[in-house]
Amino acid sequence: ATRPPLEAPHHTATAAAMVGGGSGRIRPGAAARASHGVLFLDEAPEFGSAVLDALRQPLESGVISIHRANAVARFPARFQLVMAANPCPCGRYGAADLDCSCPPSARRRYLARLSGPLLDRIDIQLRVQRVTAAQLRLAADAPRLTSATARQRVVQARAAAAERLAGTPWSLNSEVPGPWLRGVHARLPGETTAILDRALERGGITMRGYDRVLRVAWSIADLGGVGRPGPEQVGQALYLRKGISS
Repeated sequence: ATRPPLEAPHHTATAAAMVGGGSGRIRPGAAARASHGVLFLDEAPEFGSAVLDALRQPLESGVISIHRANAVARFPARFQLVMAANPCPCGRYGAADLDCSCPPSARRRYLARLSGPLLDRIDIQLRVQRVTAAQLRLAADAPRLTSATARQRVVQARAAAAERLAGTPWSLNSEVPGPWLRGVHARLPGETTAILDRALERGGITMRGYDRVLRVAWSIADLGGVGRPGPEQVGQALYLRKGISS
């Protein structure tokens, strides 16, 4: 294989199809086949709640363990989860030129299908506005970041992370455990993490979210060629997580 895997299961997929299973021989699911690649869930709220929540443990441990009466199977599950969702069942909520026909309760029920513990494992959440014709014309004339340039930046950022983590069991920021990031090896000054500490004290993020923001901040610093994250990188990582800045 020369390309990272991409799995995009339909929203009617079962939990067994997502993480693996079977009554006889245990077979891997889409999450295991996407290991070291991307698992893309389009129309994420349309997936069954049990199917989505089955991804919670693999996202944390990087391993899928399936237990049956006569066997136990373990599959790798180090995948990048990408989910896409409409803002409401009709898809028009928030559009400037369209009226949403969904009552507030329907919007809440729709997005509530993505459980809090699952969203707590999502490092970056972005709201994408509907594109207008004027924006399309501007985008056609604006300079673009090419795939080759983006790839080079990622390669350089990964090399910086690998150099910093030399002598450890890890080579990527996503693999580094929280205690190590908060320990003597990589602890950031209090003035750098002040905005993150306030968010934790106010209940804006969990301890798991705290560690994930630190990982994203280190990735932002590596992409920007900065030796260590500063308040700007930490604030940007926190904003990308939930759109909050304090």
